[in-house]
Amino acid sequence: MKRTDYLSWDEYFMGIAILSAQRSKDPSTQVGACIVNEDKRILSVGYNGMPRGCDDNFMPWEREGNLLDSKYAFVCHAELNAILNYGAGTLKNAVLYTTLFPCNECAKAIIQSGIKEVVYLCDKYAKTEGNIAAKKMFGLAGVELTEFKSNHKKITIEL
Repeated sequence: MKRTDYLSWDEYFMGIAILSAQRSKDPSTQVGACIVNEDKRILSVGYNGMPRGCDDNFMPWEREGNLLDSKYAFVCHAELNAILNYGAGTLKNAVLYTTLFPCNECAKAIIQSGIKEVVYLCDKYAKTEGNIAAKKMFGLAGVELTEFKSNHKKITIEL
């Protein structure tokens, strides 16, 4: 008899996004993303961090202060990194799993890349203007939004 407590596809791919978030060096918010095609194959992953070639030891990680003294002018979000990390063909009809609901800037990239569905773990900025704008664009573009639900309370990775 086969196991019955195995991970669903959604749990598996969100798990990859959660694990990817652990690569982020951001001291306050770690976000991960995983893009999957229609055949349930992982196409790309990403996490929030500084652009390639920008030494993150010399970049600001602060959340407060003027724009140039904070991370906000510099950090690439996980969703954008996952899109940019994909080096072959199209992302049309792919599904993006992300640990945090995408901002309006990432929403534009998601829509333009042809991703058809966003599965998100957390929507903690739901009432912000950027989040509201993202949801409006997703609705107009026909991108399906799915809040992640799991039957597992905890998944442990041991090394």
